[in-house]
Amino acid sequence: MSARSFIPIFLFIATFSLALGMTMPLMNVSRLYFFDENPSLLGIIRSLWAGGDWLLASIVGLFSVILPVTKLAVAQLAAARVPAAAHVLHRWIGFLSKWSMLDVLLVALVIFGAKTSGLATAIAQPGLWFFTASAILSALATHLIVREEKIA
Repeated sequence: MSARSFIPIFLFIATFSLALGMTMPLMNVSRLYFFDENPSLLGIIRSLWAGGDWLLASIVGLFSVILPVTKLAVAQLAAARVPAAAHVLHRWIGFLSKWSMLDVLLVALVIFGAKTSGLATAIAQPGLWFFTASAILSALATHLIVREEKIA
């Protein structure tokens, strides 16, 4: 089985995982054993926006929603051998790859901070794992697409 045959599988699972990662809870935060929160990525963005933190909501939305969706869309078009998409993918792969795991790192830091502060406990939830899987699988698919284009 060639590497090319894995690309559609990786892209499908990455897309499905991204949708789950955005909508499922990223973490469970318990404060004083009485207050539990299970925020999803889209819920966090919505709360920031509603709370008046428009700039922060926009930044999180850009790096957590728009860039991953754009990267997957371009990778899917490049995998389908659309020349313009392959050109965009080659041109922007470095930029997109640098930011693909940023959200996972930020949530991990929040969980670490909550655990070490003693004021709250935080536990990773399935949304974080799906978001991580999406980032990794889209990076693998993108790498295979770029490698295949160099060979051809």
